Amino acid sequence: MNKNIINRIIEETKYMLKTKSTVREIAKIFNVSKSTVHKDLHERLKEIDYKNYLIVDNILQYHTNIKHIRGGESTRQKYLKNTKNW
Repeated sequence: MNKNIINRIIEETKYMLKTKSTVREIAKIFNVSKSTVHKDLHERLKEIDYKNYLIVDNILQYHTNIKHIRGGESTRQKYLKNTKNW
């Protein structure tokens, strides 16, 4: 695996452990796609640091379990933003 990718994964992991942020929030901070963050933290991290992978996986699972409670906040914000442009 490329050294730059490994460094990005480590930084994303540190950030998630520190802030408990969502994949979407981390993607914005690191200027990568949500898919990249998810793959980094859910697949690649397992090969690099299994201990942190288990912790991050619990955080990802928590976010998955509560996403229905948030009620599509991201979608609501998206439509509010688009409505202002009209």
